[in-house]
Amino acid sequence: MVELYSGGAYLLNGTELIPDDQQAAAAIQSKTGKEISKAEAAKGTIAYHILKEHNTSGNMEKLKIRFDKLASHDITFVGIIQTARASGLEKFPMPYVLTNCHNSLCAVGGTINEDDHMFGLTCAKKYGGVYVPPHQAVIHQFAREVMAGCGRMILGSDSHTRYGALGTMAMGEGGPELVKQLLNQTYDINMPGVVGIYLTGEPVKGVGPQDVALAIIGAVFDSGYVKNKVMEFVGPGVASLSADFRIGIDVMTTETTCLSSIWRTDKEIEEFFEIHGRKEEYQELNPAEITYYDGMITVDLSKIRPMIAMPFHPSNTYTIEELNANLEDILEDVEKKAKVSLDGAVDFTLKNKVKNGKLLVDQGIIAGCAGGGFENICAAADILKGSYIGADNYSLSVYPASTPIYMELVRNGCAATLLETGAIMKTAFCGPCFGAGDTPANNAFSIRHNTRNFPNREGSKLQNGQISSVALMDARSIAATSANKGILTPATDFDGPIGKYKYHFDSKIYENSVFDSKGVAAPETEIQFGPNIKDWPKMCALPENLILQVVSEIHDPVTTTDELIPSGETSSYRSNPLGLAEFALSRKDPAYVGRAKAIQVAQTAVMEGRCPLEEKPELKAVMEAVNKEYPEVGEGNIGFGSTIFAVKPGDGSAREQAASCQKVLGGWANIANEYATKRYRSNLINWGMLPLITKTPDNQLPFKNLDYIFLPDIKKAVEEKAECIKAYVVAGSELKEFELSMGELTDEERQIILKGCLINYNRVS
Repeated sequence: MVELYSGGAYLLNGTELIPDDQQAAAAIQSKTGKEISKAEAAKGTIAYHILKEHNTSGNMEKLKIRFDKLASHDITFVGIIQTARASGLEKFPMPYVLTNCHNSLCAVGGTINEDDHMFGLTCAKKYGGVYVPPHQAVIHQFAREVMAGCGRMILGSDSHTRYGALGTMAMGEGGPELVKQLLNQTYDINMPGVVGIYLTGEPVKGVGPQDVALAIIGAVFDSGYVKNKVMEFVGPGVASLSADFRIGIDVMTTETTCLSSIWRTDKEIEEFFEIHGRKEEYQELNPAEITYYDGMITVDLSKIRPMIAMPFHPSNTYTIEELNANLEDILEDVEKKAKVSLDGAVDFTLKNKVKNGKLLVDQGIIAGCAGGGFENICAAADILKGSYIGADNYSLSVYPASTPIYMELVRNGCAATLLETGAIMKTAFCGPCFGAGDTPANNAFSIRHNTRNFPNREGSKLQNGQISSVALMDARSIAATSANKGILTPATDFDGPIGKYKYHFDSKIYENSVFDSKGVAAPETEIQFGPNIKDWPKMCALPENLILQVVSEIHDPVTTTDELIPSGETSSYRSNPLGLAEFALSRKDPAYVGRAKAIQVAQTAVMEGRCPLEEKPELKAVMEAVNKEYPEVGEGNIGFGSTIFAVKPGDGSAREQAASCQKVLGGWANIANEYATKRYRSNLINWGMLPLITKTPDNQLPFKNLDYIFLPDIKKAVEEKAECIKAYVVAGSELKEFELSMGELTDEERQIILKGCLINYNRVS
C-alpha cells in the first residue's frame, strides 16, 4: 500500500525508479545513455526549480525566499499587522489576503470577533490588500480558487497552507515570518531535502483523498521520514486523480510534518484553472529526465482502503475493516494512548460505543479545507441518497469550503439530497477543525473529514471534566456510516453509483462580496480598532546572563501547539496578547500561568529599576549560589524569566501564539530533546526565545519542574555562535553544570534573539 525506501532514489522520465545503490550509476547509463552526478540530478526536482526562482541569496544551500503572495485568517492577521505596523509598515508589498473563516461566530466575547474583521477590512483598504468576509470561504479554498498558480510560492499563517496539487509551493508559518515578507525581508532556510511520492494505480470506488492521506501519514509520521522536507508527488498514478482528489491529499501533508509539497501538473490542473477563469496561471510542471530524490515513498492507490485515524493524532491510523475486525484490541490501545495524551485527567473509553459487536458513532462532520471540497460532498450525497441519518442522537453536518461550492451544490441538487437525509448544510467555516463549532457531547465520538483530531481540539475541556474525541475519515465513509445511522461503515461497502459532477465556478459571488484593492493602498484610511485589540507589551533585549525557572515539565512523546495554547473559544482573544496568554497551557498544565507570572515579577522589577530580589525573595538564595562561582553577576547584567521543558514540542498549528503567549508571560526559552516542526522553532526565535536543545533523555534530566537554571554569558554565547551552551541547575547552595545547544541559527535569527524579539529587531522609534 505505502512503502518507504531506506535511502534516496532516482526517477527516470517520470516513470521509472532506481534505488540509490552501487548499481544506480550503471543502471542510469544503460537506460538513458547519460552520466549524471547525484548533486546535479537533485536539481531536477520541481521543488528545486521553484525554490531557485524565488531565492534571492544566490546560494541554493542557504535560501532567502521572497514569496509571491501571503494569506492569513482572522485568528492571526491582527497580530501580524500590528507587529508590522510597529515596524514601520506603509503598504503591503505583495498581494495579501485576509480571510475570516475562524472567528466567524461572534457569540463569545461580545463584539470582539467582528471588531477583528473590521480591523482587517480597514487594513486591507489602508495597505492595499484583499478582504474576504465571514462565511464566504475558508482560507485555503479561497487561495486555491483565486491565489494559486503553477510555479508560484505562497506563505500563509496557517499550518495547512498547502497548494502543491495546483503547482504552487506553499508553506504555513507563524505570523512573524509573514511580517518579514511585509517588511521586504526574506524567509531564510537551508535547502530542504525533497522526498518523492511515487503514485501508481488508481483508487477503487469508495476510497477518497483522506484515505490516501491518512495511509501516508500513518506510514511516515513516527519515523520523521519527511520532517521539514518537501513532498513531491510524481508517477503515473497522479494522472488517475482529479484536481479535487489531489487537493484533498495535499492539504493533509501538513500532518506528516513536512515543510511543503508540490505535484507534477497536467490537463486536470489546466482544467481547474480554466474553470476558475485563470487559465494563464497554468504551466506544466514535471521533474527532469533524470531526477534524484533524498527519499522515496511508493503508494499503490489501488491497494488503499477506507482509513480511520483514531484519537488523538492523525497518524494513529487503521483501515476501517481492520478496526471493525479488532475492536477490543484497538480500543484498548486508544485508551492507553489517552492516558498519556490526557494525563489521566478524565476517564476515557470508547469501549462503551460497541453495540452488538459494532462501533457506534455519535456525530459526523464533513468540513473545511480538507473535507469541504466539491467532489467530496457530491460523493457523500450520492452515498446518502435515499437514506436517512435517523432521529436518534446521531447527527451530520456538512460545511462546503466556499460559497461558490455551496452554490454549485444547490444548483446540481446535491444540497437537497443531503438536507433530505436529515443532515445540516452550513456555511464556510473552520470551526469544527479547532473546537469553535459542533463540539460533541461529553464522552461522544465524532468522525470528521477535517484536518486534525488532537486532544481537546474539538472543544472539550479536561479542566471541567469534559471529554469527547474525534476520528478522521473520508467524506465517503462518513456518508456510508451516516446512511447506516452511525454504525461505523467503510464506503467500499456501498454498492450504488458515485457520479462525476461537472463544476462551474461562479466568480460573481466574490466580485459582489470580497474587497480587493488591486494592490492600491489608501493611506488616508483610518484603521478601525475594537476595545480588545491591544498592542504587544514592551519586551527587552536578551540580558548578558539569565536565571530561568522551569515552570512546566511535559513528558508526552509529542506536544502539540493546541496543548501550548488551546484552540476554540480562546481564539476570540487572539488580538489581545495578555488576554490570550491567560489560556497558555491551560488544558495541559493549569498551573503554568501562575508560575510564569510569579517569576516574571523579577524581570519586571529589573526593567523598572527596582530590586528583583525584593519582589521575589526566594531568588536571594539562588543569587548567592550563583555569586559563589560568578561574583560579577548581578545588577545591570542579569535577567530573570521562565522556561518549559517538553520532549518534542510544536506539532500542529502554525499560529505564533504558542510561543508569544509564553513570551509575554516572561518566557525566555524552551528546552526540548527536539522540535516537532520548523515553524514552531521559528516562532520561538521570532519572539526572542532561545530554542534550547538537550541531548539528555527526558527521564534523566538534570533539572525538574520549579528548579532554577543559570545561563552564564548567554548573550555572548548567542553573539559568538557557541555550539555548546554552559548551563547550571541551582541545587541548594551549589551549581550543577550541564550542557545545552541551540542548533543552527542564521545571523538574522541571532540578532532577533539578541534584540529580544522580531518587533524590537525591526522597531521604528
